[in-house]
Amino acid sequence: MIAAANILTDLVLSLSALTGLFILSRSLRTADEWDPLNRRFLFGIRVTMLLFAGRALIVLTGGAGFRFVVLIAAALLPLAVLLLTEGLLRRHAPQAVKAFAAVGAVLFCLLAFVPAPLVDPWRLHGLLVFQVAGFALSGWLVLTRDRDGLSASENQMAGRLALSLIVLIPLIGADFLMVLIGLPVQLSALGVLVLCWLAIGLGRVQVGHRGPVRSLIVAVIAAVGLGFFLAFILPLGTGGGVIVTALIVAVILLLAILNDATSLRDEARNHRLLQHLAHGDATDAMTFLRGLQSHPLVEGAAVIGAQELSDFDAATLDAIFARTPVLRKQAPQVQDPAEQDHVNQLFHQFAATHILQVRSAPRLLVALAMPAMTTAPLAELELDAVQRMAWEIARRDPA
Repeated sequence: MIAAANILTDLVLSLSALTGLFILSRSLRTADEWDPLNRRFLFGIRVTMLLFAGRALIVLTGGAGFRFVVLIAAALLPLAVLLLTEGLLRRHAPQAVKAFAAVGAVLFCLLAFVPAPLVDPWRLHGLLVFQVAGFALSGWLVLTRDRDGLSASENQMAGRLALSLIVLIPLIGADFLMVLIGLPVQLSALGVLVLCWLAIGLGRVQVGHRGPVRSLIVAVIAAVGLGFFLAFILPLGTGGGVIVTALIVAVILLLAILNDATSLRDEARNHRLLQHLAHGDATDAMTFLRGLQSHPLVEGAAVIGAQELSDFDAATLDAIFARTPVLRKQAPQVQDPAEQDHVNQLFHQFAATHILQVRSAPRLLVALAMPAMTTAPLAELELDAVQRMAWEIARRDPA
């Protein structure tokens, strides 16, 4: 029963790590897949995904046919981390460090194809030393970096990489020595999930650095406490406690990764309005506003001129837009019944959720269908700024 639990837990942890890595890679590709630093990061992510895919396949097939995949990925990991470190610090590693990572990667990749009875356990011992030394050297480069030569965000990223290595190195060592120290499962997947959480959090610059780290520490402490509490009251024994704790930590980290990735995607989508405000074509008001059509929140847009508004009372519209240049369907706009009738008719006739006044004489409105905007308060504020910019452009270049 315990043996089956160990195998199943290893599979769940490997799949959890694969899921976290996939979410992280998707976030990086969305941001800028061809950014030089992101390309290095993606290389490391794909190598790590190869390792955990190999582990999962070994469990699913019940044999060691895919063990060479795990060994190749493990051999490439120190080199991948070193490449990422160089890109992050914007400096080359010493030649001796580069040679160590490159030669070790080639050597252990070749040894991956040698039958286990001929080279194990010395191959595994050598690979453990190579991995720990490679990660330690990358950590040393991070800790001795020129902080003044890097931006605040780059220093923050370096700090999170160092924290991830501090977590990963002992867990990787535990994987290799699990039989010797009596661990029932391989725990390095948890270190990878920590790396994914910290890396995704880098995209949320407004959250800061200390908040996610404190959340990580609290989450891990709570998960460990809950795991051993369950192991004590059931009882499950030490091995069962480690299994339950590892599963709880994996679930908590994976949920945190999903939550942060979703928040990052929503923030990036909403900030497209701010980007348009900063970089949109301001040749004239209509050209500026046409740029909104590419915004992911905009499902439809229409320009409303004086001819389309001939059935509306001009004085009433003047009063409405003088108070509220951006009308929102979900928010109460006016108290006067006549004005409310005009507002309702505007939204109904033009199938809009937001209506912006660009010019008052001759009147020019823009109707937008943006239903998702109602759940994005920051985007609503940015839309006000877009309207204000369009209004100023129209004043600069009157019709």
